[in-house]
Amino acid sequence: QVQLLESGGGLVQAGGSLRLSCAASGRTVSSYAMGWFRQAPGKEREFVAVISWGSLTYYADFVKGRFTISRDNAKNTVYLQMNSLKPEDTAVYYCAADKDYPRIARTDYAYDYWGKGTKVTVSS
Repeated sequence: QVQLLESGGGLVQAGGSLRLSCAASGRTVSSYAMGWFRQAPGKEREFVAVISWGSLTYYADFVKGRFTISRDNAKNTVYLQMNSLKPEDTAVYYCAADKDYPRIARTDYAYDYWGKGTKVTVSS
């Protein structure tokens, strides 16, 4: 069983930056694809970014050039660096792990483990 714990959310002004972290415990996730999703109030959860076991990355169009996903397998941790934040980025951000190697999924139903989320609020 894998437990995921997100941190790093908070309140930031438009144009600012935040770095989210997702620490995994229970077992190593180095062979797992790790994804970030978000859910804004009144909206469905949506894909943000994914990083494969081999550090291939994919992003949603609305974050390309602004967000960067990375992983540190030695720390069993995944990061999401968010720059040039916009009010529409306001959401709860969730980290997820997909154990189905070597899949690199962008749909939430593919993921096996989820964190409880960290809230990001971007003020205008």
